[in-house]
Amino acid sequence: MPIGVMVSEHGRIFVTYPRLVDEVEFTVAELIRPSSQDGEPLPYPNPEIHCLDGAPPSERLLSVQGITVDARDRLWLLDHGRIGRNPVPPGGPKLVCVDLASNRIVKKILFPGSVASATSTLNDLNIDLRRGDEGVAFITDSSEEGPNGIVVVDLATGHSRRRLGEHPSTRPVAGFLPVVEGQPLMVRHPGELPQHIHTGSDGIAFSGDGERLYYSPLASRHLYSANAEALSSEGLSEEEVARTMIDHGEKGASGGMICDSANRLYVTNYENNSVLRRTADGTLETLAHDPRLLWPNSFSISRDGYLYFTVDQWNRNPTYHGSQDLREKPYSLFRVHIDAGPVLLERP
Repeated sequence: MPIGVMVSEHGRIFVTYPRLVDEVEFTVAELIRPSSQDGEPLPYPNPEIHCLDGAPPSERLLSVQGITVDARDRLWLLDHGRIGRNPVPPGGPKLVCVDLASNRIVKKILFPGSVASATSTLNDLNIDLRRGDEGVAFITDSSEEGPNGIVVVDLATGHSRRRLGEHPSTRPVAGFLPVVEGQPLMVRHPGELPQHIHTGSDGIAFSGDGERLYYSPLASRHLYSANAEALSSEGLSEEEVARTMIDHGEKGASGGMICDSANRLYVTNYENNSVLRRTADGTLETLAHDPRLLWPNSFSISRDGYLYFTVDQWNRNPTYHGSQDLREKPYSLFRVHIDAGPVLLERP
């Protein structure tokens, strides 16, 4: 079940397969395309790093979900370390940078327990290379069991800290009940009472100028943003950061989001098999709608002006059906042409 997708400057396509539901051989793959219609997923950057036996968690890729390419065409992998319903092991949560020219890992940042605990689910990320000495990463924690918020990482020092922790804008809406394929969606485990979806801050995206950071809980229909400089500043208190937050109103229930170079924000709409686009004046329009878009999840924008997105049938996984798996292969990766490129944040 693919979740993350990212297209490099030269058109290489990478996909993530987090070990949240399925036992998979590898959790990151590059799609090798023998034709324009299909592609074979090959473990990336090498098969050995995906093995669950042998090396400690800090030396392996356990469960990568978030993925991005920065303005220097380096691939960043966000390993939240969560396998199924198991606690996150120490050393599991990490941020890994791969040089695409050599296909080698060039940086690895481990998250301490104070930032990524046993109940954390570090979900998605964006990179701004203009801030700090080597750039700053912004990461959402969508945990269903632990605290939610945004993790800010100094890429030069590796220092990380949480922002907007337990703020209402990063928390799930109590009693949230989406309807997907005509069915109320709730967590249903055998022998347990149904529970409302309780997933916090999930999607994340910079505005076109990189000055604001958009985000939204999965269990919410509201779009929020905060000032990126305030989030990354160590000199501001939580109260001062929270005062920069804006509630932009409803945009539908969504997971993934991304902004293009024309400052238009794209959001998934998993209740309506759609991808929506929010223009600079706040107007929402439908970019794509199709029965095949069954839970569109993550986005990437290529340099040649295509919006890529995964469709993973998340609502059909056993978590919501008393351990019954209703997903139907094959899974899909779609693209739609747009007249803009990605947001690339780099010093001049």
